[in-house]
Amino acid sequence: MPGMTMRYRPLGGTGIEVSAYCLGAMMFGSEGNTDLDECTRMIHTALDAGINFIDTADAYGEDGGSERIVGEALKGRRDDVVLATKVHFAMGDGPNRSGNSRRWIARAVEDSLRRLGTDWIDLYQVHRPDPTTDIEETLSALTDLVHQGKIRAFGCSTFPADHIAEAHAISAARGLLPFRTEQPPYSILARGIERAILPLCQRSGMGVLTWSPLGWGFLTGRIRKDSPVDLTTGRAVHNPSRFDPSLPANQRKYEVVEELIALAAELGCTLPQLAVAFPIVHPAVSSVILGPRTPSQLDDLLAGTALELDDATLDRIDELVPPGTDLMEATWTPPALTDATLRRRPSTERAAADR
Repeated sequence: MPGMTMRYRPLGGTGIEVSAYCLGAMMFGSEGNTDLDECTRMIHTALDAGINFIDTADAYGEDGGSERIVGEALKGRRDDVVLATKVHFAMGDGPNRSGNSRRWIARAVEDSLRRLGTDWIDLYQVHRPDPTTDIEETLSALTDLVHQGKIRAFGCSTFPADHIAEAHAISAARGLLPFRTEQPPYSILARGIERAILPLCQRSGMGVLTWSPLGWGFLTGRIRKDSPVDLTTGRAVHNPSRFDPSLPANQRKYEVVEELIALAAELGCTLPQLAVAFPIVHPAVSSVILGPRTPSQLDDLLAGTALELDDATLDRIDELVPPGTDLMEATWTPPALTDATLRRRPSTERAAADR
């Protein structure tokens, strides 16, 4: 952008400097934009704008399609890019082709390196917790990958605060390298991480790269209170209850969106520009992941990179969605909430006294 200079921030204690905006590649490939040339041009547009940080995952796109697109686009420019990807979700049939085990991580990282066309990954992230794998097993495998030179640092994504704290304690006790970053969802509509996760990351010296600044699409400006919502397409098809305007839990989201559209108009910016400017205000946040599907979406977000929210604007946002409040539900639900047997003793042991 003319006259724009991208700001860079430390990625926790890694010594790596990353742009305040990170280009997220989830929408490149079968999950979003299948025009490979257009995706490549978007990656180059972001790099030319000063973004030096790209985040993808093996599970994005069919058979690692997003990683392949990113790898092709970075030919000749790899050395200047901080490249992040992830492991955890299933990459085929069979019980051992997913999760956080040493067995799967050792295989998955080789596949990601091949698809990305690189000799190393700057930041390798565990995409979600895995209750079936001891965290020490995961940390040990990741530590070995650093020592082997295949990755430079590793982190976690969408981990609860207690999981992060446990991982740090085990790293210290066992002489393993720690999680250096966390990648949580964070937006005006999802501020729950301000309670524990962001303060914990600050105390632990962790970098934070946040995802979904547009609140699962609510902050694009296309989802409006009095407009019909198609629950059979786009993101809504994966979780209709999150978007259904007839549900009381969603009505507040629609009301807040209308208030934010008016606020953006007062500031002379678009709603997406306001939305992505919000997370970078928090001192714990290293970089905000932008996840555009089209060049016009990317251009709009890049046009707002100089937007700085003043205290009066942030106070308005706090009034609409108080700090630490989630209007969007959590994206990872621990088994203790989904498996009744983990919350209920056997029926013969539930009374305080024997009969």
